[in-house]
Amino acid sequence: MGSKVKSDFLVTHPSAYSGMARLFDFYGLYDAYNTSDSEAQADAMATFADWLVTGQDIREAVEQYERLQDAA
Repeated sequence: MGSKVKSDFLVTHPSAYSGMARLFDFYGLYDAYNTSDSEAQADAMATFADWLVTGQDIREAVEQYERLQDAA
């Protein structure tokens, strides 16, 4: 089982420090999100990542099934 593909790259991942910084960001300048050149590109990237994760899940299920069959 390898590393998982992340399919949440279009959303922010705030930390405690960024939460504290937002207290003093009165003009909303701190907000930075992952961007794409177009909506179509963002949708394509998200769909591709979702299919990669789906493929990984299927592969892991098959490997788990094979391990259970070998143990039986």
